[in-house]
Amino acid sequence: MAFVKDMLRMWAHSWKRFISIAMITLLGVAVLTGIYAGCRDAFRSTDRFFDAQGLHDVQVLSTAGLSNGDIAALRKVNGVAKVQAERSQEVTFDLDGRKSATMQEIGTNGIDQPYLQEGRMPKKAGEIAVTRKFIRDSGKRIGSRLTVTPESASSDTSDTNDTNGADGTNETNGTDEAPSFPTKLTIVGVVLDPQNLSNPDGYSAMTSFRFTATTDYTFFAPSDGVTGILYTSATLLVKGAAAESTFDESYENTVKQVTDRIDGTVKTDRQKARRQELLDAGNNKIADARAEADKKFADAQSQIDANRQQFNQQVDQIVSMQAGAAAAGAAANGANAGAAAAAGATTLQLDETTRETMRETIIAASPELTQAKQQLDQAQSQLNEQKASTEQTLKTKENELKTSIPQVRWYVQDRQSLGGFSALKSDLDSIQSLGNAFPIVFLLVAVMMSLTAMARMVEEDRSLIGTYVGLGYGRLAVASRYLLFALLACLIGGGLGLIAGFLGIPAFLLVVLQGMYVMPGLRLEYDWLYGSLGIALFVVGVLAATIYACVQEMRQTPASLLRPKAPRAGSRILLERIRPVWNRIGFLGKVTARNIFRFKSRLIMTVGGVAGCTALIVCGLAINDTVADLGIKQYRDIYQYDLMVVSDDSDASAMRTKVASDGRVTSSLDVRIESGDLAISGGGDGDSGKAGSSGSESIQLVAVPEKHLSDLGEMVTLQPVSSGMLGTSGVGKTGSLKLDDDGVIVAQSAASALGVKAGSKVRLTNGDGVRATAKVSAVNRNLIGSDVYVSETYYAKLFDSKDAKNTKNSKSSEDSEALTWNAVLAKLSGSDTSQTDYAESLEEDSSVMKAVSCAHMADSFKFDLMGAVVALIVALAGGLALVVLFTLANTNVSERVREMATLKVLGFFDREVHHYVNREMMILTVMGVILGLPLGRLVGGMLTMALNMPSLYFEVEVKPLSYVIAAAATMTFALLVQLFVNPVLDRIDPISSLKSVE
Repeated sequence: MAFVKDMLRMWAHSWKRFISIAMITLLGVAVLTGIYAGCRDAFRSTDRFFDAQGLHDVQVLSTAGLSNGDIAALRKVNGVAKVQAERSQEVTFDLDGRKSATMQEIGTNGIDQPYLQEGRMPKKAGEIAVTRKFIRDSGKRIGSRLTVTPESASSDTSDTNDTNGADGTNETNGTDEAPSFPTKLTIVGVVLDPQNLSNPDGYSAMTSFRFTATTDYTFFAPSDGVTGILYTSATLLVKGAAAESTFDESYENTVKQVTDRIDGTVKTDRQKARRQELLDAGNNKIADARAEADKKFADAQSQIDANRQQFNQQVDQIVSMQAGAAAAGAAANGANAGAAAAAGATTLQLDETTRETMRETIIAASPELTQAKQQLDQAQSQLNEQKASTEQTLKTKENELKTSIPQVRWYVQDRQSLGGFSALKSDLDSIQSLGNAFPIVFLLVAVMMSLTAMARMVEEDRSLIGTYVGLGYGRLAVASRYLLFALLACLIGGGLGLIAGFLGIPAFLLVVLQGMYVMPGLRLEYDWLYGSLGIALFVVGVLAATIYACVQEMRQTPASLLRPKAPRAGSRILLERIRPVWNRIGFLGKVTARNIFRFKSRLIMTVGGVAGCTALIVCGLAINDTVADLGIKQYRDIYQYDLMVVSDDSDASAMRTKVASDGRVTSSLDVRIESGDLAISGGGDGDSGKAGSSGSESIQLVAVPEKHLSDLGEMVTLQPVSSGMLGTSGVGKTGSLKLDDDGVIVAQSAASALGVKAGSKVRLTNGDGVRATAKVSAVNRNLIGSDVYVSETYYAKLFDSKDAKNTKNSKSSEDSEALTWNAVLAKLSGSDTSQTDYAESLEEDSSVMKAVSCAHMADSFKFDLMGAVVALIVALAGGLALVVLFTLANTNVSERVREMATLKVLGFFDREVHHYVNREMMILTVMGVILGLPLGRLVGGMLTMALNMPSLYFEVEVKPLSYVIAAAATMTFALLVQLFVNPVLDRIDPISSLKSVE
């Protein structure tokens, strides 16, 4: 019992060390669990919401729309649980200018169901549900009415439905198949689109590079009132996918198995079948037109023949009359009756030549007959010409039909293609990466501080330990006094850390997240396994340090322990050997210098602890500086062009004419831009890329005309980069990189994510879904987005039928054609504001699909979530620095109580004692800051490995002000600690402190 009481008194006496260890553990556990828990809570709530609303696992789009045969084929794919055919239509309306919206049919199979936030779901024709973004922008409310105008051609079916010929033939199934929605609408509800969780009422970066919606709003309408049997898309749910977390790799693998099956024979067969349907429909139209024309021509010919027969009968009657009159005249001139009868018979039996001669004579003699004959001949001639012309037109249509209907393209996409989903996943992944990296530093500092505190605690009880051991107590029993002390401190600190980690920090992160995204059903959850392991990690580290301190002290005999520990022997320091400097230092300065370098462990612990905390602060500020400059570096330094305009292939010529005629462009470059995919090649033909592939990245494939390869460097800064140590990269000279026909230039953001470098082989997928293996000629400096530049010649080499013959989606040789330059990179005159306004005006043009102003992107790019996490990390790092300095300062004082008492006996005033002690701490703090600043920059350089995000490369930059802030913060904490230490120095009693231990 006495042993226990003494242990409790010892613990109470060492309450400062207890608080120090508990606080360090609290901060470490909070950092370890807090960021993880916040991201996990967001992941889980979002996953539950997606499952409840039936967010599709796979979406299939087609350039020719989807037919019932396509839907039936998708239902037969192994692994598909549900298929929902969807119809949509793009419409426009007036809302402070022309705005666009997508009329989306609410599916009846439970997939992609909008989440009702206010009002009710639409049920009747003309009723719609809108998003809160539309309510906010328009000022309308439930019950308001709206009139919309359908686009002239649906973006999904314009390639095939608008091919009517002048003669009325149509090479498709007809525009009556395209979906059509009511135009007079009534708002009955406000909903959340599960495909886009961005918060319109918060500070969501809606102008960020990651949001790629083609229309301004989405309106949800019931099936009632929707016409058309052509579907714009098909959404699928995969068997077993709902049981997996949508953000885990297991979910991606489950979905990928189904997408691979669709990409196989289903996609290829249905693309061919759908095109054949269009060809058959066109041929049927032509056949119907030919039959109709033949009928009309036959009717006209019958009419002409009837008129001609009537005309001939009239002329024959006149011929007969004239022949009979001639015979009667001959009989009257004296011929006998027999002769007259013979003459009559001769008249009836006129030979054809004579009759034809008489007919021509009679017609020539009569103006009326002459005119009638001319009209008949002219009608026959015109009919013959129409026949020939129509037949030629139909034959031309038959010949042109195959080439006029393009290849049908299927696009099989998963959730990663949804801008809102990928943005949320990227944000959370990046923050979780930081949550995995920073606790390591906290753990190291905790172990160092625990070792320092517990070593001093054991040393103070040196004689007591010797007494207990001499009395027969086991060394383990004696050591348990300190082990239990450290364990209790860790458990209490860890418990409080769990509260902060699973409640405080997640609540803060989720407040920030909810300012960016809408996540219904969000709740905080505790993870017993992760929380227990978090505490166990710090318990093991602190107990290991305590065991080390106990072993170091208890390996001596009781007799040695009962005697005071011999003071450390004095020794010369390096500074003493530099006589010109040493001789000019005062007495107290020399004492301070000897004290600093004589106690090596204290020097290492103090400098190391301060350096670690300073490095954390610098690292946090480095993240802030890096993110703040991303937009400016990308859109003002790397992208030298001011405007990028993209159009559909069919509108490319009109778009280029529009841009050129506006008079704003000073220089431009026509390119082709496609959405594609980049993956590590499987080492073979690039056919599937499954073997050896470790991931893929969505890219923007930019093809450059062969004659203008040198002009690319005027629009984009081409700088080669090479991978360095610890995730850093080296940047080459500007302009030293050239695009050629030997390979592609890959953006640094994509190359870093996939581990690609110059000379690597990659699997490249173009906008048509054709895959080919390409060589990477260079990696270009690029921070935002994933651009891959390819020359026109190398593009053709990769994706034409000859080189892509092994791919399942390749074009046939007769369908290969020259590239259509569907985009323009342009430099503009005028201010940033005028350039932004011009880009917005271009988007109103029907020939323009997208117009992006680099000035606007540079100003609007932001990463709010990262800024909030940086503030959290800097605050925690500052708290750690304060605890570390407090622990070290108290340890320093406890080690030197006799020394301080001696100074007081010698006549030092309290302020002089303060200055004597604090000067050493300030010098050690300055040394730690000097070491911590470059260390923080080094750790910041490793962020490119931790923050490995799609379409982003963190080119770490630390501004001079950040170094100043980090140093000033650490020094401020050191001064604050002095306020706590000085009263301790004042309470030192010289008499009791100088009593002999013996």
